[in-house]
Amino acid sequence: MKRDIAAYVEKCLVCQQVKAERKQPPGLLQPMPFSGWKWEDIAMDFVTGLPKMPRKYDAIWVIVDRLTKSAHFLAIRTTYSRDKLAQLYVNEVVRLHSVPVSIVSDRDPRFVSKF
Repeated sequence: MKRDIAAYVEKCLVCQQVKAERKQPPGLLQPMPFSGWKWEDIAMDFVTGLPKMPRKYDAIWVIVDRLTKSAHFLAIRTTYSRDKLAQLYVNEVVRLHSVPVSIVSDRDPRFVSKF
């Protein structure tokens, strides 16, 4: 019977694509700690793949305060350098809210490399 099951699973396309996890399920999610003041802890991410706007913007840079959930949405081009993004960040966010204590991102290469 064991050989018959193994032979069936070898020939079944669905069985080959969907395999059961053999590791222990991960534990409960742990919330990230943050301070108790607004705009000290922020999260940022890019929304890309948008149709080009009249000024050739094709992405949106979303910067969110993790405490109050208020956000800034900055229209950008995907070709902007990290220097241009840093200048835009200073002009639009730091000008209003000061420099944050922590920044959470999705490890985009533009954020990880000397932002």
